[in-house]
Formats: sequence, structure tokens, C-alpha cells
Amino acid sequence: MTRLALHSRLIPGTEEAYELEHARVWPELITAMHAAGISDWSIWRSGRDLFHLVVADDFEAAVEYLRNDPTDQRWQQHMSQFVEGFAQNPEGVAGQSLRHVWTMSEQVD
Repeated sequence: MTRLALHSRLIPGTEEAYELEHARVWPELITAMHAAGISDWSIWRSGRDLFHLVVADDFEAAVEYLRNDPTDQRWQQHMSQFVEGFAQNPEGVAGQSLRHVWTMSEQVD
């Protein structure tokens, strides 16, 4: 199981609409995400910046699975009116994950 963080940025002026769209994500998208091996996805917002925490069996495999999923394709097209895109990190998982710095529960004294 992998837990990773992503960063994306909203198009100016879409903050409220983006949150409304996520008040209830399409159930069929959640089904597709589970089929891809994603067990949880949380999003926090600070201004236009979005921070995502994703828990997946294999995030790179999940991204590949969803890339070919018609429901996810429709969702991504729909979200493109709100989101500029995800920050890229060549060293991160799937070229996107943020660099992990610290986790309290993993610290052993």
C-alpha cells in the first residue's frame, strides 16, 4: 500500500465551483478508482492550491488504469474547467507525487 501527496492548482475564480463539484463525486468514478486500486483520496485547499493525499496499491498502475477508463476520462474533461493541472515532479511516483519529508508514526526513537 502506498500513500502519497499531490499538488494541483485551480484556475482563478473557480474555487467555489470546484468545491461544489466535490460535495458529491460521481459514484461511478469512485467505483473506477476502487477498481484501479485506489482505496482513498482526500483533497485540501489553500486559496487556489489543492493538496491531495492518495492511498493506493500501486499509484502508477492506477494512473494507467484510469487513463483508459471512460468514466475517469469524462471526469478529467469536466474538471479541466477548474484545474490548471498537477505539479510535475520527475522524481515522484508517476512523475507527480510530492517529496515525502516526515511522518510522525514512522519516527522511531
